[in-house]
Amino acid sequence: MTQKRDKQLRGISLESVLKKRHLDQALNAKEFAVCASVSYSTARNWFRLPSFPCCRGVVFWQDFVQWRGSQNGFQNGALKEKNPDLGAANLPLRAAKILREF
Repeated sequence: MTQKRDKQLRGISLESVLKKRHLDQALNAKEFAVCASVSYSTARNWFRLPSFPCCRGVVFWQDFVQWRGSQNGFQNGALKEKNPDLGAANLPLRAAKILREF
């Protein structure tokens, strides 16, 4: 398990992260790494990608799922055409709403 090998993630409880995910609460990079079963450095790299759906250092799990699907060529469960215009301008609804509030 990545969490046991990664010093940065040792204090993050899988149970608490899964509860936050279930309650549709935002996850920081460390919590996201535990939830996605990736290393903290991988999570940080994803958070730095221009198209990654994080907002002010947090991400909602469903936004990540949608982003990951779009990276694999899927949207709403169906294969979509490759579109070079997809990127940071097409933020998930929740992220766009949060940015509008500030």
